[in-house]
Amino acid sequence: MLLTEEKVKFLEKKAAEIRRSIIDMLIEAKSGHTAGSLGMADIFTYLYFHALKHDPKNHNWPYRDRLVLSNGHICPALYAAMAHAGYFPVEELNELRKLGSPLQGHPHREWLKGLETSSGPLGSGLSQAVGMALSDRMDNGKSSGRQFFCLLSDGELDEGNSWEGAMLAGKEKLQNLTVIVDRNNIQISGFTEDVMPLNPLVDKWRAWNWHVQEVDGHNFADIDRAVNEARAVFDKPSVIIAYTISSKGIPEFERKYEWHGKAPTTKEEIETALSAFNKIS
Repeated sequence: MLLTEEKVKFLEKKAAEIRRSIIDMLIEAKSGHTAGSLGMADIFTYLYFHALKHDPKNHNWPYRDRLVLSNGHICPALYAAMAHAGYFPVEELNELRKLGSPLQGHPHREWLKGLETSSGPLGSGLSQAVGMALSDRMDNGKSSGRQFFCLLSDGELDEGNSWEGAMLAGKEKLQNLTVIVDRNNIQISGFTEDVMPLNPLVDKWRAWNWHVQEVDGHNFADIDRAVNEARAVFDKPSVIIAYTISSKGIPEFERKYEWHGKAPTTKEEIETALSAFNKIS
């Protein structure tokens, strides 16, 4: 699908609406993850409103693409994108993290229609996505038409299971698998390169036989180019390393690892967060 200038403007507006929804959710819940949710809002917007083959009214449509969110703590961005895409009413986003709500603090696929996996334990999502992509190929041959997307945080690449999944995908040449890494350079206790250095990250993925691209995670044209290139690679899986700004949209919170697992709760924090999106109706 061609990404026109008109479509880019639409995606930019939709991403702003999704970010406002994320902030509203976190303020209402008084807990949750601000940094990664806001940072990945553009990626979720692009996927749900342009790239994914999906049907919000028929979440079990067999020919849909699959989206696996490995870093489940950024589910406010996932929930907001799904709601704006029509999976459930936007008004229900205020149920985030409430007792009995389908919008749990980490995604629970048995509680919310449209989720492909439950997630929470970091490092396991890639192996799940590899299993899905491999079984799809075994069942349907090399071109069932379905694409499998897996979203990872950079911090969870500290987990060995991530690299085990990467090794298997490279060995099996899973061309139907595209991974997007949120390279925001922070994790819960500090900056990634201080906690456990990941660089040279590009070389590591290439060593496991992956097609590697680097993009600006807030530039829709850049993201689109990379996803289209990934779809055109037929002899290996693809990874897109998306450089994002944590807490994107709120300058006072941006690039600060302290906002990894924190929601705006004080009067000053709430006012700061809301004022950043006060032009969004």
